[in-house]
Amino acid sequence: MRTRDDLLAFLAAHGIDQTTCDHPAVFTVGESEAIKQAIPGAHTKNLFLKDSRDQLWLVSAEGHAAIDLKRLHTVIGSGRLSFGKAELMEEALGVTPGSVTAFALVNDRNRNVRFVLDRTLAEADLLNFHPLTNTATTTVSGAGFRRFLAALAVTPLVVDFVAMALLE
Repeated sequence: MRTRDDLLAFLAAHGIDQTTCDHPAVFTVGESEAIKQAIPGAHTKNLFLKDSRDQLWLVSAEGHAAIDLKRLHTVIGSGRLSFGKAELMEEALGVTPGSVTAFALVNDRNRNVRFVLDRTLAEADLLNFHPLTNTATTTVSGAGFRRFLAALAVTPLVVDFVAMALLE
């Protein structure tokens, strides 16, 4: 599995500018609020999920987005969703709880994980993700993130979580 340094080298090799800020480990969106205030751009929350058909999913949403797991499966065409176990996440994406990130797709060499991206993030100028560890935040441009996904041959399923929340 690739490490933080491997990821940053991958970004550089694909011409993706990034800035990485080291900070104390964070495990929840709430714990990271003070850190986020010092880093410009859209901040994220990332969920590793498994559906009732054993399909793996990674959801990256804007940090304050409401994600209704009881309804999301009807939007993305999956089986019913639940959180994936830590061991499965480490095996599939090479990260541990608290470090889930869209950048972990770099470790999904067989493309077993389907990627769901919040429309807010898809349209953001700057995006912030953990670089495979929760002791840092890496910022890339929206174009850089799209280049990252293209380099991996990953096409995200874009979901408008704001619109989903309004339909409740």
